[in-house]
Amino acid sequence: MTRQQEGTRVHVRAPGKINVYLEIGALLDDGYHEVATAYQAVSVYEDLYATLSDDFTIEVSGTADLSGVPTDDRNLAIRAAKLLAHTTGYTGGVHLRIEKHVPVAGGMGGGSADAAAALLACDTLWGTGLSAHRLHELAARLGADVPFALQGGTAIGTGRGDELSPALAKGRFEWVLVVSDEGMSTPEVYDELDIHRQRYTLDIAPPPSIPSVDTAVLHALRAGDPAMLSESIRNDLQAPALSLRPDLAEVLELGETSGALAGLISGSGPTIAFLAPDANAARELEGTLQAAGLRTIRAHGPVAGARVMADRVIA
Repeated sequence: MTRQQEGTRVHVRAPGKINVYLEIGALLDDGYHEVATAYQAVSVYEDLYATLSDDFTIEVSGTADLSGVPTDDRNLAIRAAKLLAHTTGYTGGVHLRIEKHVPVAGGMGGGSADAAAALLACDTLWGTGLSAHRLHELAARLGADVPFALQGGTAIGTGRGDELSPALAKGRFEWVLVVSDEGMSTPEVYDELDIHRQRYTLDIAPPPSIPSVDTAVLHALRAGDPAMLSESIRNDLQAPALSLRPDLAEVLELGETSGALAGLISGSGPTIAFLAPDANAARELEGTLQAAGLRTIRAHGPVAGARVMADRVIA
């Protein structure tokens, strides 16, 4: 009997995210940027099922466009499983089945959610028993957004975005997401940011040496006040993303004139997140956007990070 035939399975669900605030520092000598961001995990999920196997394999399905999702060692979930096995000395493998609902290459951290889910699922499946702190350390080695996908909720990220501190957030924030058929490359958007800053050196303020999150954002999150939050959201990647995809500006304008408190490109884009006053307003806004032929997802936040689901083990 192979390991896969033994029939033990773990199901982990991990959320996508919105950067409600993202300030980016100057380009460093190592080619990276320091950032300060306010993350909010939202109710668009990746479901990962891990089954014992002799090798490391993956299959992917779901409602998201899967054309750009690798199913080999380039997949971040496979890399997460192999990293955990190498770290703990586990000698077996795993078969991962992922049901993707977070837009692919959409700036919402879907790949990071997969990696976080794989770490937690394999740790549970294999009984390797790593602490939450150790899992966080491994997550940070995989990518800047992976630790937050493990943690969820609302958090402030600094450094590369992987140094997290929880942020108090009350209430529930309602979002309407507009999904693009064409993804965007995060490195390309960062490159465009650097070009934009060089091009307009004399016209714009220099990037901060140490980025920070505006205290107004923290106050709005703490108060659970979407109107207050709408006045302080920021994304330094929005201008370069719009430079690469000027068509997104029309979508932003449509949403902001159709009941949204504010709209912003999520992360490096191209997903656009519209903040609504309440659930009823979100439903009305979604209807307007769909009538214009746009693909939408209605979501709320904050929600929990990666967690093992009740059907986690099937013998």
